[in-house]
Amino acid sequence: MYQKEEQIALAKTTNLLLKNDKIGKADIEDLRNAIKYHEWRYYILNEPVISDFEYDTIYKKLENLEKEFPELITNDSPTQRVSGDLIENFNQVAHLTPMLSLANSYDEGDLNEFDKQVHKFAGVDETAPLQYSVEPKFDGGTIVLVYENNQFIRAATRGDGEMGEEMTLNARAMKSIPLSANFSKYGIYKAEIRGEALIRKDKFESLNQKREEEGQPVFANPRNAATGGLRMKDPAETAKREIEVFVYQLGFAEDKEGNSLLNSLKNHSDTLKILSEIGFKVPVEGQKVCKNIGEVVSFCAEWQEKRDKYAYELDGMVVKLDSLQLQEECGYTNHHPRWAIAYKFKAKQATTKLLNVEYQVGKIGTITPVAKLEPVSLAGVVVSSVSLHNEDFINSKDIRIGDTVLVERAGDVIPYIVKPIEAIRDGSEKVIIYPKYCPMNTKEQITLVRAEGEAAWRCPNCTCGAQDLQRMIFHVSKDAMDIDGFGKSNVERFFQLGLISTLPDIYNLDYEKIATLEGFGKKSVENLKAGIEKAKKSPINRVLYSLSIHHLGQKVSKLLAEQISHVLDLRNWEIEDYTKIRDIGPVVAQNTYQFFKDDKNIAMLQQLEANGVNLTQTPEDKPTVIAEDAPLFGKTILFTGTLNLMGRKEAEAMAAAVGAKNISVVSSNLNILVVGENAGSKLEKAQKLGKVQIMTEAEFLEIINS
Repeated sequence: MYQKEEQIALAKTTNLLLKNDKIGKADIEDLRNAIKYHEWRYYILNEPVISDFEYDTIYKKLENLEKEFPELITNDSPTQRVSGDLIENFNQVAHLTPMLSLANSYDEGDLNEFDKQVHKFAGVDETAPLQYSVEPKFDGGTIVLVYENNQFIRAATRGDGEMGEEMTLNARAMKSIPLSANFSKYGIYKAEIRGEALIRKDKFESLNQKREEEGQPVFANPRNAATGGLRMKDPAETAKREIEVFVYQLGFAEDKEGNSLLNSLKNHSDTLKILSEIGFKVPVEGQKVCKNIGEVVSFCAEWQEKRDKYAYELDGMVVKLDSLQLQEECGYTNHHPRWAIAYKFKAKQATTKLLNVEYQVGKIGTITPVAKLEPVSLAGVVVSSVSLHNEDFINSKDIRIGDTVLVERAGDVIPYIVKPIEAIRDGSEKVIIYPKYCPMNTKEQITLVRAEGEAAWRCPNCTCGAQDLQRMIFHVSKDAMDIDGFGKSNVERFFQLGLISTLPDIYNLDYEKIATLEGFGKKSVENLKAGIEKAKKSPINRVLYSLSIHHLGQKVSKLLAEQISHVLDLRNWEIEDYTKIRDIGPVVAQNTYQFFKDDKNIAMLQQLEANGVNLTQTPEDKPTVIAEDAPLFGKTILFTGTLNLMGRKEAEAMAAAVGAKNISVVSSNLNILVVGENAGSKLEKAQKLGKVQIMTEAEFLEIINS
């Protein structure tokens, strides 16, 4: 949209406008141009070059000037985006060209069949490769924009494809839609553009959080929030939803004499470049021109895997024959163009029936309700059980047995219930009554307890063994003692067979008996034994963490390990001995203190030691002394977004090794923010603070390796 020279000039103009308080009538066009430029940088490119405060400053100056000289207000002025008028009715308007649907494909075979049909309809030899443009299939609301003489004049929803509901005032409130665009550069006088209205995933989460705080119903997904925003009666309310519009097709283009110009353009991908150049937001990430259908198949499969890393919701990819001339040769059915197809990703949301609720006990006695569902396929996985987390979660969503519920699964994330579909309740649904007593113990009634400030109900005195089993599963896990070959299934199996019932039993196994079990050969028994022998030598910070002391995490376990020569030294500690250590609060201090004052726990630790488990401080437990000249000594650091050059834990360990302190939130205490892909709200917040040093992964690695 702007050449390099223009960008430099506009940046200089902005600086002058910010510094000069004496702005008058003659500066009004400079203000408009500067604001339009910065809106383009922020809303189209996602690359702002001034802070929000500076933008607000020049915007306010333009508002004041236009109030003083109302005769100078133009229709495409940035101040004219949000109208003060309310929309009484959404009028039906005709699209300049019909909007057809897309045929769907779900696998490689469908795409190859589509390619054969395109060759046939285009009259191209089937051995000759065809070039396709592949783009993200956004899961939002379709919007159709009309421009005339470079000015935005109308917007409408898709409707039935022939007619849509006009929502021009709401569209003007969306800052990614240019109020004017230089179509005339390409001889175009009148144009119709098709796009998708979306809400970025991180902004959607913030929107739902705010609605929940205000007692309003939350949206099921970003699509519902965006499509609802298109039809708000008040454009100011539309603006609050921060809807963005990606355009994906130039559907109509005429010169001033009414001659169609689409035939003069060569490829669909060229039209996207033109739309991007004149100021529209186009799908750059996830868009590719593929030389043949094989490349299309690979690209679609690639995006199926990384869809969740995208900043916006996708439900597939759209494959279009790139040549506009060949598109016309292929033609259309009554339903869809023959030259395009949607490659649909596996569904992430579905509705199903909640049949019953069962309860599980965790390693610290937490009672977790689990919804048992009619099996449903989500993102390639059949889901029949979903955690309901706690009593508050059930009550806040008013989930009932017998409800039809909306279930979602994003990537590898555990499925969860978004909401019940209240509109189709028939009265047979039953309110879920949370148990008063431990549901796992059938021998005696143990009253559940709920600590102040916590959402979970817990069994305070597990005597049925269920809690012991969960503690053993956690004890052998990767983050705890990391016993290779001793996964959850083996713990459960050995527990059921009576081979283990407490933590010390793990280190005193009957290997001869295990060797007789189905699935255990000589080699697997040797590997298990080797994994256990290795775990016995673990540093004591791992031992402390593996004990399942409520709220005692890895960080505090390391802090404690630095202060003691032997784990049983903690028998003699008082609460103030814990709290005097920085980063140890009163809750974890109280829990740890109580654990080591319990004779049963001391006996268990003594038995662990008797079975060969190390309880003495190792060199790995001792505090690392960081030199004051270390590259990041005394700095606070936070990693956000998807890191490509290293894992998150690896990056945090590298930062700590050169003196940095890892923190989890953006605040005035943050010194450095390292950003990966799709950094989101943390990056925005850091930019607003102004004083946070923002760097890429490569820059971070360069600093710590210097």
